[in-house]
Amino acid sequence: MRCALIGSGSAGNALLVTGGDTRLLVDCGYSIKAFEARASQLAFEPASLDAILVTHEHADHLGGVLPLARKYALPVYWSRGTSLAASVGPGARPATHEFSPHASFVIGDIDIQPVAVPHDAREPTQFVFRHGGVQLGLLTDLGSVTPHVLAAYAACDALILEFNHDPTLLGESAYPPALKTRVASAYGHLSNAQSRAFLAQLDTSRLQRLVAAHLSERTNRPALVADCLAHCLPGVVVEIARQDAVLPWFEV
Repeated sequence: MRCALIGSGSAGNALLVTGGDTRLLVDCGYSIKAFEARASQLAFEPASLDAILVTHEHADHLGGVLPLARKYALPVYWSRGTSLAASVGPGARPATHEFSPHASFVIGDIDIQPVAVPHDAREPTQFVFRHGGVQLGLLTDLGSVTPHVLAAYAACDALILEFNHDPTLLGESAYPPALKTRVASAYGHLSNAQSRAFLAQLDTSRLQRLVAAHLSERTNRPALVADCLAHCLPGVVVEIARQDAVLPWFEV
């Protein structure tokens, strides 16, 4: 498999995953123009996509999905709850497929395992992708780690993991109290320390690459994430995704 992050953070998220002859996009929190500009930096043609998968209905993940699906006649895959919560907006509804968060399915050459996560959305899921004997995990937008999540991401070859906020910066931020409480809750977002604790419990025997993702630009800093991960995973390539730039292709 090959992967690239169009961008990741509280203002927009999009992930490209390819395997064999199959090309998938997970989420799109960008306008069509912004997505196409970033895709061109990766020498990727949006018309070559086979489908778009959606993790949940929040705008930084869903905002650009339906316009992009309409323009390129792409099918959209999401949970029943996400489908019900999504605002379709103007224009015809693209072809959609509902999946169970508890059953794997296949698109082309890629096997996809949805993973139910604790987040403040209707029926949020994250994903584990399998192709050619390797496994890629995408795990963002959750406020706590359940035994189910821990089991689902065991023995990944590559993992894209949320490092959303630093609790001190969150507490000192200009966010209203209700938003601070939401972010720090069991249905909000993982802090740097929570994500490191998750890694300490996880079976990382096959892990070759970790991408720290979904950093808040207001309540986190890449340097804090780097310090948090220092000496945490010897021999593993560690990268930090950004909101304002693409993360180039990497092999899994």
